[in-house]
Amino acid sequence: MNIPIAGPSITQLEIDCVTDAATNAWYENANMYHEKLEQTFAEYLGVRHATALPSCTSGIHLSLLALGIGPGDEVIIPEITWIATAAPASYVGATPVFVDIDPGTWCIAPESIEAAITPQTKAIITVDLYGNMADYDGINRIACRHNIAVIEDAAEAVGATYKGRPAGSLGRTGVFSFHGSKTLTSGEGGLLATDDTALFERVLFLRDHGRPPGDTEFQNTEVGYKYKMSSMQAALAYAQLTRLEELMALKRRMFGWYHDRLSDLPGIQLNSPGPDVHASYWMISAVWDQHYGFNKRQLAAKLKEEGIDTRPFFSALSLIPAYAGKHPQRHNPHAVRISDTGINFPSSLIITQDQVNRVCDAFVEALQEI
Repeated sequence: MNIPIAGPSITQLEIDCVTDAATNAWYENANMYHEKLEQTFAEYLGVRHATALPSCTSGIHLSLLALGIGPGDEVIIPEITWIATAAPASYVGATPVFVDIDPGTWCIAPESIEAAITPQTKAIITVDLYGNMADYDGINRIACRHNIAVIEDAAEAVGATYKGRPAGSLGRTGVFSFHGSKTLTSGEGGLLATDDTALFERVLFLRDHGRPPGDTEFQNTEVGYKYKMSSMQAALAYAQLTRLEELMALKRRMFGWYHDRLSDLPGIQLNSPGPDVHASYWMISAVWDQHYGFNKRQLAAKLKEEGIDTRPFFSALSLIPAYAGKHPQRHNPHAVRISDTGINFPSSLIITQDQVNRVCDAFVEALQEI
């Protein structure tokens, strides 16, 4: 039996909430679960506003649009992340500028941000990679000094904290993913949170086809977007949110199993949160020293032979076909090195300790054989 790379924990609570939404979330109750999800999530983050969306990608897109970012502007983005972080910059006609990561946390490095800022820089999109978090004090000092907006891509980090502050609450906006692989899921879906009321009102306008608040005559004043979540998705996400502490405990216990088995291996680095970060470990990941002499594809193939699903560490975005040769190439040595020598282990919320032991045994054997 294959050990899957990712997957949710679904209980009777989620089933009951989705059933209730399918039965009752219509007519005057159509938004009952949206309101529960948005209010509860905003309270959890300690911000004024939250809105449910169909994806994290739409949250980044709306953030850039609401900030007025477009052609001629530059958006600083970490070299290592899923393309969904960068694609919205392309949607609005801005230029993505890929910068290096910190070799310890694997998150965007403040000194790389500083070196990349130009008069055209209008935003920084940080990424809480694999449930870890960057140096937000350093990042926000730079952003404040240069009057640049920070968009926090917390797609992978619900439940993590930086100096006690929840992931998703440290930027002008914070955006989340509820994809089926994420710790908190609605199958597909996302959420945008912010403390900025004017920005939030602009987001609400843009996500509903450019329709003014209270409009009942379909007199749209701009061409906007249809970025909404269904009531069944909202119900599922709300039920999961009420279980967030339980889900975090499962993730952190899982990381402990991997850490106990692998942390003493020479030249192997597992997820390494900084002293101010309480990571959420969406994906348990390993990076190995180059002296081992193999890359992530070779290791993934070896583990696949043992029935173990893995994911390669995200590739350097400036080198993938979608972006290669289309933007000025920066020297990002940590990102390039780590992206080729890193892998995500099975991190499903229903994985057992015996399965983790099986993964670790196969990993150690692969290190020796390859």
